[in-house]
Amino acid sequence: MSAVISDVEFAPIANSAKEWREAMAEMAKRKTPSFFHIRAKLPRQGRTNQVLGASTYMNVVLKTYASGGENEIHAHTNEDHVFVVLQGGATFFGPRGETKRVGRNDCVLVPAGALYSFHADEEEPLVMLRVGAAIDPESDVLARIDEHGQPFDGYSEKNKEVSVVLDESRIFE
Repeated sequence: MSAVISDVEFAPIANSAKEWREAMAEMAKRKTPSFFHIRAKLPRQGRTNQVLGASTYMNVVLKTYASGGENEIHAHTNEDHVFVVLQGGATFFGPRGETKRVGRNDCVLVPAGALYSFHADEEEPLVMLRVGAAIDPESDVLARIDEHGQPFDGYSEKNKEVSVVLDESRIFE
């Protein structure tokens, strides 16, 4: 008997790097195709990460940011990743003052080691699909550094993390 995946379910939100790693590790055990539906409750405050699928070398995460949400400049040391903007817009920043505005259906490829940050537009919550590819699957795929080369926790106040408040009446699908 085969299991049916309901498109009315929401993938769990990873509330820490530990939860994100655990979700990826559990999903990476599968040796058959994974199926998932892109669906999220939108935040009024903060941001969310929902791990949708993962293998040894790749992970797919749905990220949502409340309007005006942001993060601090950082680089991922063990992962190339791409963002696909599904809703809203953001301005990406480089380490030397570079800026680039992106909107719906725009994509951003970030190679391992590239410093960047971004700020979500004020008009509506930002929704992005993030697909990451591990450089070394034996090392921490979520490892990141700040602009001074120091370890940097993505779930920290320094990274402008604030408590998430979901808007139960607003859903992205």
